[in-house]
Amino acid sequence: MPLLECLARTWGHIHRNLFPWLTEELGPLSEAHKQVVVAIEVADLEGVVQTWSGEPGRPPRDRVALARAFLAKAVLDLPTTVMLIDRLEVDRPLRRLCGWETVKQIPGESTFSRAFAEFAASGLPVRVHEALVRRTYQGRLVGHIARDATAIEAREKPVRIAASSSAQASTRARASTRARASTRAQPPAEGAAPKRKRGRPKKGEVVAPKEASTSAQPSRLARQASMSLPQMLADLPTHCAVGAKRNAKGHTVRWIGYKLHLDIADGDIPISAILTSASVHDSQAAIPLATITAKRVTNLYDLMDAAYDAAEITAGSIALGHVPIIDTNPRNTAGLKQAIATEAQAQRSAGYTLAEDRRYNQRSSCERVNGSIKDNYGARHIRVRGHAKVFCHLMFGILALTAHQLMRMVT
Repeated sequence: MPLLECLARTWGHIHRNLFPWLTEELGPLSEAHKQVVVAIEVADLEGVVQTWSGEPGRPPRDRVALARAFLAKAVLDLPTTVMLIDRLEVDRPLRRLCGWETVKQIPGESTFSRAFAEFAASGLPVRVHEALVRRTYQGRLVGHIARDATAIEAREKPVRIAASSSAQASTRARASTRARASTRAQPPAEGAAPKRKRGRPKKGEVVAPKEASTSAQPSRLARQASMSLPQMLADLPTHCAVGAKRNAKGHTVRWIGYKLHLDIADGDIPISAILTSASVHDSQAAIPLATITAKRVTNLYDLMDAAYDAAEITAGSIALGHVPIIDTNPRNTAGLKQAIATEAQAQRSAGYTLAEDRRYNQRSSCERVNGSIKDNYGARHIRVRGHAKVFCHLMFGILALTAHQLMRMVT
């Protein structure tokens, strides 16, 4: 069945059957209530959330109702759990949509906190989102996957480098300084080329290239070529750190927290996500992110900006059977930046546009999704600490956004 037809059937069931029945049971539904209904119905939390029954001891609170509440918190963009509990106490339709009939049945803040910790440890929203994507795109083809990363600010201290490592680095630096000093004190060997002074070479001076160090370890991108997906994810730093990124206006922006890496399909639908330290470069998560996406959907093109311009990323995309369209990064290549600008000007004068450039314009979906997650689905309200809990909070918002975008395709 075509994707749009499948989504149309789901929307028809919600619009023609579910909304009228809920209106009769709960009274008039606001637009916010309808968005919560759509998110809960499309996500299908009941099929993933674990329940306990018949075990000794005091039974835990209904985890399905708590998961629905956290999903509603993301849809309503409520900053704190206390505000969610206050909303549930006065909003009868929302309370019953989550699964509680009376105010006395609403758990306390500590119960919400324990349940959230369980959801974070088990990766509940990640598994629900993966099941939704697989169920929606099973046997279907995706045209473009746009890849990008965005800053996530957190309310925690950045992790410092271990003191032992710093001490070792200082010791190595002092030893290297002493070695250089002793070398300068010794006269050069007979027949050896004189050692040039430090600094910028003189005009016309030819500088011999430095010898490659045999002890240098391969870069993370080079190591990822021979790693499995769990190994690649374990190799990525996930602690809170200080990040820096140049924005669209050319200004450097710094923040403390994490970095969210997203793969987004046509229609502004998030397919997969990875959360790393803020200090991790965008390109470091490209190969594991593409591997996760390839396990969920089948796509044709990978769209990435100049931050991902690396031979390893291009080779990894081709190995997955995709066509990489990556913006060129001139880096330190002399004249390349000017050549690119001249070619672009010539194309505009001739009124000619490359097919790759038209496809690359689909990458604007990254900006829309990143902005929507921050403005409407709680990514600006990080009140938890630690990688697992921050990622869980973000994934509830991504899950709500995915459900909303899927239904927008047919409305």
